[in-house]
Amino acid sequence: METVLILVIEDDPAVQALIDEALCEGGYEPALAASGEEAVTLLKGRQLPYRALVSDINLRGRIDGWEVARAAREIDPNFPVVYITGAVADQWPVRGVPNSLLLIKPFAAAQLVTAISNLLNTPGPSPTPTG
Repeated sequence: METVLILVIEDDPAVQALIDEALCEGGYEPALAASGEEAVTLLKGRQLPYRALVSDINLRGRIDGWEVARAAREIDPNFPVVYITGAVADQWPVRGVPNSLLLIKPFAAAQLVTAISNLLNTPGPSPTPTG
């Protein structure tokens, strides 16, 4: 079976451990980044085939989860993104990238695995006429 590498950005060790365990049990391979800056560097370096992003929104450093997701979408417009937050869920409709999902902390491990599975198994959006 193919390894599905998921880039995870979470600076709370307890939440990081929960995500790590949930993804492993769900059949995914988590790759942990401690900051938004590190995550963007990893994504842009393209050394590993990340298939999805799980990002806390409020991160240490200058780059937040909103910006990491935008950087991922610059590389791949359909890159699956799951935001996790305990504080700024109300900003998701405005600041989140399209076709992303948001989980509010605390969330169940199964919710995270389901969110990633849904995003990975959904084909990219089809162009729709505007106007």
